[in-house]
Amino acid sequence: LVRALTLGLPDRPDLLAPDPTRSLRALILPDTAADLPQNLPGLVALEGNLCDPASCLRLLEGMRGGTLFHTAGVIHPQRVQTFFAINVTGTRNLLEAAARAGLRRVVVVSSNSPCGVNPHPDHRFDEESPYRPYMNYGRSKMLMEQEARRIAAQTGLEVVLIRAPWFYGPDQPPRQTLFFQMIRDGKVPIVGHGNNLRSMAYIDNLCHGLLLAAMVPAAANQTYWIADQRPYTMNEIIDTVERLLENEFGQTCRHRRVRLPGWLGEVARLLDWGLQGMGLYHQKIHVLSEMNKTIACRVEKACQELGYRPVVDLEEGMRRSLTWLFSRSPNF
Repeated sequence: LVRALTLGLPDRPDLLAPDPTRSLRALILPDTAADLPQNLPGLVALEGNLCDPASCLRLLEGMRGGTLFHTAGVIHPQRVQTFFAINVTGTRNLLEAAARAGLRRVVVVSSNSPCGVNPHPDHRFDEESPYRPYMNYGRSKMLMEQEARRIAAQTGLEVVLIRAPWFYGPDQPPRQTLFFQMIRDGKVPIVGHGNNLRSMAYIDNLCHGLLLAAMVPAAANQTYWIADQRPYTMNEIIDTVERLLENEFGQTCRHRRVRLPGWLGEVARLLDWGLQGMGLYHQKIHVLSEMNKTIACRVEKACQELGYRPVVDLEEGMRRSLTWLFSRSPNF
């Protein structure tokens, strides 16, 4: 997103022209400046923490009339309470600071998790889907959305909620690189038949949606799902990565899957539920519990109201992801 705001999007050069005079600030955790894209014009990084209201006020000082993109959050902590400390209280601190500073609009990145998993394979989430949060991460994101709406109603601050599913692309987190390694090495698990659907969002598609949410006047106080044009089966996702690794990146793949029975997903869900009930969180158990679930959405509202067009599909997005990965880790 920082790169898109400063340099524009390569697939949508008409959307936001590079502007060296544009003022851009980013709130980052201490000692994480190296994680930001380097040599971007107009970017000022301030160290702080969402849980510290003073950090939020310092970030937004003098930014009256501006736009804030709230992309921070925690997905895989060690303890459940961290979900609520960062995703809920941190969001409250940031949006209250935005209202005090006189910002025009805040674009808040949420998740698919407030709506949980689809009740049946043919179901697709849309903006009218009710809350059915999946575990405590989903509950924290639900409460975050509700808090954002409350602050918007009380202060007049414009808030746009963006529900983004599994995202992928350059600058991906380490868990995505691990996923690629497991596919290559024949260690990726398939729980059940692998035909369950997952909506995904290539990073530039997601940034396209975020920029539109900031720019389109009618988006004020609306909610949008932003994802690729269609969901993909787990088999399709894994097969696509495997094919690209072999055919375009010279990797030798094992062509194996760790086939696990569907009921194991339910066992993992019960274990996850029990651990979280004790205040603990285990990333691998949680991820395993979701692997045979359909989590799929529609993006028609964003297309109709924002002019959103997800031009990058799974194959091209994974190709770009792997190109980025091998440029930084040739011995991957």
